[in-house]
Amino acid sequence: MEENKMKKKVMVAIDESECSHWALQWALENLGHTISASQLFIFNTQPLPNFAYLSASTYGAPPVDFINTVQENQKKLALALLEKAKGICANRGVDAETMTEVGDPKEKICEAVEKLNIELLILGSHGRGAIQRAFLGSVSNHCVHNAKCPVLVVRKPDWKD
Repeated sequence: MEENKMKKKVMVAIDESECSHWALQWALENLGHTISASQLFIFNTQPLPNFAYLSASTYGAPPVDFINTVQENQKKLALALLEKAKGICANRGVDAETMTEVGDPKEKICEAVEKLNIELLILGSHGRGAIQRAFLGSVSNHCVHNAKCPVLVVRKPDWKD
């Protein structure tokens, strides 16, 4: 435990997208020495499900059993995603801790950075244009401006497709 207090804390935030896995791979390949000497956290956010369409189709509140099933499935997917990422790290000799939260990814990532005293946040970029970012928002842009630590945004080069 004492050893972890002296290590720098690095967090890689991932989702199911290819770009977030690219960011994790890139970080392990290009920052391997730094990451292996750090305490690494792999973080995932389970977005809040939107049940508005179901409420409209059932003329009221969606069935509780359905909501629970959706939430359980989201959690299973998040845990599987984190285990896959942890395995990628282990294959490179890096021990990683995993965490998942439910909520808005932009907010939950920044909250986790602050709560864990993260010293470097690494994110993938979807490479959306200005119009898409305006309508859909950008997690990486929000974190660059709001996270309480340096943020490294890794974009997969077009030639890597």
